[in-house]
Amino acid sequence: MSTTNKCSLCHNSKCCTYITQQIETPRSMRDFDHLLWQISHQNVCIYKDDDGWYLLINNPCRHLLPDGGCGIYDERPIVCREHSNDYCEYDSPAEEGFKKYFDSYEKLQAFCRKRFKKWDHRFGKE
Repeated sequence: MSTTNKCSLCHNSKCCTYITQQIETPRSMRDFDHLLWQISHQNVCIYKDDDGWYLLINNPCRHLLPDGGCGIYDERPIVCREHSNDYCEYDSPAEEGFKKYFDSYEKLQAFCRKRFKKWDHRFGKE
């Protein structure tokens, strides 16, 4: 299968239903507390893969047509033009490459409690 026809076979247009933003590697309790704030918002997840840490915002492109096509294809942003589908989510889910994945406040908080022994004391409370 060539990459030129792969997009036409993908009925979910998965790569157009979210955005990712690379973030600095969280190290301190304060860094992770900030991530808790971010993941408290709807449709926000956090993951780590071989390239680093990312916010994953599940929010489809406003130009995605009901049939999965792009409504502004000829004028689409450069990031869309440069997107490679050599190996994409049509081939395998992105989640398979995640080293860590948090899709809820509770899961990230549980991770923080394991990572930092004094996590629950960070506000000066016992």
